[in-house]
Amino acid sequence: MPIIKSAKKRMRVIRKATARNANTRRSIKTAIKSFNRDLSSGKKTASGSYSKAQSEIDKAGKKHVLHKNKVARKQSQLAASAKSAGIPVHNKNRAVKSPAPKTTAKTTSTAKSKSATGTKKSAPKKK
Repeated sequence: MPIIKSAKKRMRVIRKATARNANTRRSIKTAIKSFNRDLSSGKKTASGSYSKAQSEIDKAGKKHVLHKNKVARKQSQLAASAKSAGIPVHNKNRAVKSPAPKTTAKTTSTAKSKSATGTKKSAPKKK
């Protein structure tokens, strides 16, 4: 047992953090098991349990309970099993490319004239 006051406090902090982390891990396992159970039984609630499992895994990664690579692997496994079962999978991390805005000669010439008139020489700094 620790004798120093700071070591005693560190033990209390570790004990609380361990309990929080265990709850987070338990919620992940429960959510994944629920999703797998819904998949095997063919329930229509599998989509909801899929999003719940994804959310729990994200929370664990955000809290640093799970390593980021493990989070990515678990989410990939969930998505693959959901896709094979025919559940629509939405990848929120994938950026949707939007077309580049069209520029006309008129807008570029005004931008050039504004930038040309706005240049000023700054005074040298005093020491």
